[in-house]
Amino acid sequence: MRNVVIFVFSIVLILTSCKENSLKHYGHHDIDPDTMDTIFHQIPEFSFVNQNNKIISEKYLDNKITIVDFFFTTCPSICPIMTKNMQSIQENIGKQKGIQFLSYTVNPEVDTVEKFQNYILKNKIDDHNWNFLTGNKQDIYELGVYSFLLNAQEDVLAPGGFLHSEFFVLIDKKRNHRGFYDGTSEEDVEKLTKDLKTLQNEYK
Repeated sequence: MRNVVIFVFSIVLILTSCKENSLKHYGHHDIDPDTMDTIFHQIPEFSFVNQNNKIISEKYLDNKITIVDFFFTTCPSICPIMTKNMQSIQENIGKQKGIQFLSYTVNPEVDTVEKFQNYILKNKIDDHNWNFLTGNKQDIYELGVYSFLLNAQEDVLAPGGFLHSEFFVLIDKKRNHRGFYDGTSEEDVEKLTKDLKTLQNEYK
């Protein structure tokens, strides 16, 4: 567990954007040898099932701003707070065109399509632009750690038996990382809402 935590925090590099009033890019980066342009960390291919039994892939992220988190429906600790805060973001700005939400379960063996549907009804979630994803457990964990740069794994010592990050991740229209925010913090949620507006302005 500690090795994964160390890896996640060591891989997250903050790169200051050269454009004034724009958000930073997070994660590793490369330089295109032909153009000398910066190639930022990008979410790779994935394929999971949502609450409507529909396949959602990385293409779902293209040309939209996406807020991502990892959770599980039976979480006894931080997940309910994160879900409420995600709903708050959705209510404040997330219903605008071009903004969407993704929540990956870290307990896919329990969190089935039916389980998601019950969770959505119980928590009165507006899921028109919010997908809850389940699938192969190892694929989800690897995507969390290596792509979204968040902890996601089983841990018998963690509440509910799973360790996952409390952070929300802001992904831009090119599948690049543009921000990390504590999903249990009202202050960070407010900052994320402001950064969403900043990111929207980059595309004007």
